[in-house]
Amino acid sequence: MLVKANSMRKQGELMDRNKIEIQQLIKSTMKAVGMDLELKHESCGINMSYNFIRNNVGYDATRIQEALNEMQTPIAPEPYIQALTLHELGHALDREALMESLERTMEIVEMKNRYSLYEQYNDSNLLAMLIEEHEMNIAFEDTAWKNAEEMNKKYELVDWTSFQEVKEQGLATYLSLYNEDLQLYTNLVALHSEQIA
Repeated sequence: MLVKANSMRKQGELMDRNKIEIQQLIKSTMKAVGMDLELKHESCGINMSYNFIRNNVGYDATRIQEALNEMQTPIAPEPYIQALTLHELGHALDREALMESLERTMEIVEMKNRYSLYEQYNDSNLLAMLIEEHEMNIAFEDTAWKNAEEMNKKYELVDWTSFQEVKEQGLATYLSLYNEDLQLYTNLVALHSEQIA
């Protein structure tokens, strides 16, 4: 039991050290580009995110390490975390547009809360709202990556190969989910059209 307790304590210490190192790297990246946003550690399963309402950046140290290990091309932790940070700061630069989307975003959230997943994916009008949400997310992601690219050109923090790898991994998730739902929507509309004919 003592060996197991010591092992668990060492794992906890390693995680704390990694969390501190990740936090320091995020803060140093923010400082390098002259942006000072509040930084919050969140155990949420999302590697890093920008909260446009609170104007802060959240990060999950455990998920960052997992996502780093999921990269198809191995990338060192420093450029990976710097690229993610630049991306989230890219969202911050687009905060006004994000705020303007809030009303529509809330309507979509209310729809998701009101209807079951089954209903959302079997009603073409509801599924169209999910498609719209995907399109909004992809547009915001694309803008954030463009802003991140501009910052990286100016401050030269991340080598371009690593930057592109992180960008492609980040966008791939959004595009994959969008394409899946778009295919379901296309099939649903076609089925509905056949039933009418």
